[in-house]
Amino acid sequence: MQGKQALNERAEHFLKVLIERYIRDGQPVGSRTLAKDAGMELSPATIRNVMADLEEQGFVTSPHTSAGRVPTVHGYRLFVDSLISLQPMEEQLVEKLHKELAGEEAPQNLVEHASRLLSGLTHMAGVVMMPRHDQIIIRELQFVHLSDTRVLAILVTSQGEVLNRIVETSRLFTRGELEQASNFINTHYRGMELESIKNLILQEMQAHKQDMDKLMREALSIAGRALEEEGDEQDYVVSGQTNLMDFDELAQLDRIKSLFEAFSEKQEILHLLDRCGQAEGVQIFIGEESGYGPLDRCSVVTAPYEVEDRVVGVLGVIGPTRMAYDRVIPIVDITAKMLGAALKSA
Repeated sequence: MQGKQALNERAEHFLKVLIERYIRDGQPVGSRTLAKDAGMELSPATIRNVMADLEEQGFVTSPHTSAGRVPTVHGYRLFVDSLISLQPMEEQLVEKLHKELAGEEAPQNLVEHASRLLSGLTHMAGVVMMPRHDQIIIRELQFVHLSDTRVLAILVTSQGEVLNRIVETSRLFTRGELEQASNFINTHYRGMELESIKNLILQEMQAHKQDMDKLMREALSIAGRALEEEGDEQDYVVSGQTNLMDFDELAQLDRIKSLFEAFSEKQEILHLLDRCGQAEGVQIFIGEESGYGPLDRCSVVTAPYEVEDRVVGVLGVIGPTRMAYDRVIPIVDITAKMLGAALKSA
């Protein structure tokens, strides 16, 4: 397929008009409709020639049952990269978004609320990753004896989130020993990122295995297991999956079933969100660009959210390729900024 440079200004204009019309109506766009919407005095033959060129280059295609044309993934890609006219969110909606997120405090509640807001504003599925704990600073770590060799590790983050992990130990610890172990960990590792703590604990245990106090070695071992479990945990919250059934192109039983299974299994969508978290700003996967079969007829619009200038998660919207990108992109972008601000002040 030839690239965007092969399109002249007139062809780009017709492609933009065709895609906007198709997004609005969901029906193949014919030459007569296109001529009316484009506002250009051109003969039907000229318009047909332009459409034929766009089809030959892979930007549009003709469904078998219609004389009109619909955008391809390549057409959408050119549209969102170069031709789109974004619609800024209304100030009233921005204020509502800020107010509703600012009213929450617990990170779990903030994430769930952001997911519902994304779904409600776009009428599609809203997806929000839980904040990554390996990039969150640990304020305090406490060990509490439960029974026999089971110890509760309580991690308090710099955002005030409390994370609990039960760890099986090699022997029974007294309350005094656990308190001493907690003090040792907090003295040496307070105020550090989870990932850094895990790496340092491993280095300390390897470098000073022989001369380190036995209790301190065991304290490091308990902490290491508790932190490893927490660092490996990833999840996301999704809202509004059933909204996708309202779109004809997704409503077929086998398609909607595979989509719902994808939301349930989570692994592939988490991998996709991870990829988005490594890039800056809004990222858009259109159709098969995601590389994940169940999303072949969907688009995913995402943005990372930050706490203390660090990306700790990704949120986004999943809907049909025929989505109103001009509205969805600003909604996703602003919601990400609002969620990051709310987590920072929570």
